[in-house]
Amino acid sequence: MSYAQVSDLRKFVSPEIVFGVGARRSVANFARNFGARRVFVVSDPGVQAAGWLEDVTESLAEAGLEWVEFTGVSSNPRTHEVMAGAELYRESQCDVIVAVGGGSPMDCAKGIGIVSANNKPIIDFKGVDTIPVAIPPLVFIPTTAGSSADVSQFAIISNPEERTKFAIISKTVVPDVALIDPETATTMPSFLTACTGVDALVHAIEAFVSTGAGPLTDMNALDAIKLINNSLPRLIQTPDDLKLREDIMLGSLKAGLAFSNAILGAVHAMSHSLGGYLDLPHGLCNAMLLEHVVAYNYERAQERFKVIAETMGIDTRGLTANEIKPRLLQQLVQLKAEVGICQTLSVSGVHKADIPFLSANAILDPCLITNPRPSNRRDIATVYEEAL
Repeated sequence: MSYAQVSDLRKFVSPEIVFGVGARRSVANFARNFGARRVFVVSDPGVQAAGWLEDVTESLAEAGLEWVEFTGVSSNPRTHEVMAGAELYRESQCDVIVAVGGGSPMDCAKGIGIVSANNKPIIDFKGVDTIPVAIPPLVFIPTTAGSSADVSQFAIISNPEERTKFAIISKTVVPDVALIDPETATTMPSFLTACTGVDALVHAIEAFVSTGAGPLTDMNALDAIKLINNSLPRLIQTPDDLKLREDIMLGSLKAGLAFSNAILGAVHAMSHSLGGYLDLPHGLCNAMLLEHVVAYNYERAQERFKVIAETMGIDTRGLTANEIKPRLLQQLVQLKAEVGICQTLSVSGVHKADIPFLSANAILDPCLITNPRPSNRRDIATVYEEAL
């Protein structure tokens, strides 16, 4: 029997998912299913001001559950915030963690779970499969459509002392439950909608060309690319359209399932370094680097990029790979322009003198392991320079 056409062995991990309007209201049921006595609720001031934190805690109160709130989370969660949250978690004798917000509260919540279970500084867990003791149950309610921390085995933490970000990758940090409710995204400002939407697009593109891709990740990645390409520009124009919000939330979900299992590539490795250095929004960092990394990787994954181009509505019939490449790059640039993202690295405060530091940190990022083109520090520096 020949196995020439059989797919390589691949693992696929996912939380239990409830998707749709009103999903957030089932938070208490899931907390009780985990035997919660006191719930630790992680959020941030912006989500609190938007009313979603109170919405969730009211659900807990109606079910007779006690909770403790922790909202000391920055837009890029810091090591000291994780440690402070873990200390409060232990002092309060909590037993289930609920995160309400975007990628920052969700990543911080993962870090709190890691530290509270393992009793070591969060920096000790950077890298792949470094968590020996299972963490408390996680129930996540995303309020942005992009980070996909609600379904992924990634946690990204900033180390302000070194001006770097580090990744923790482990199935241990895959949430137990993701309650994905499009209504929670309706309070996002336009720029955040654009940045998180492009972040999700990058997740999908990098997952599809990743060396760890497989059939289960491919189908989710392509669905995500199609949803985001078709709906994100229209959502920016009509932000009150709940159906478009649902499309982008679904695109983010599918992209998250794809990249969590196929892992990512050079865009994210470089973005993590950039975001840690200048404390910039993660989605914006990805957006500024996207077409430059696609151009860099293109020759090593031409057939896959052709499929991406077709999924984004480009007619590739009769075109060579070299003719498809500029059309795909232009489509990516045009999509960003349509949603209001035209920034470059130099406009955002990056100077040529910063590139050695940025590239030195990016080359250590585990996301580079599955990039389709093997890369060294000079390669990464060249891409940064082109993105200036």
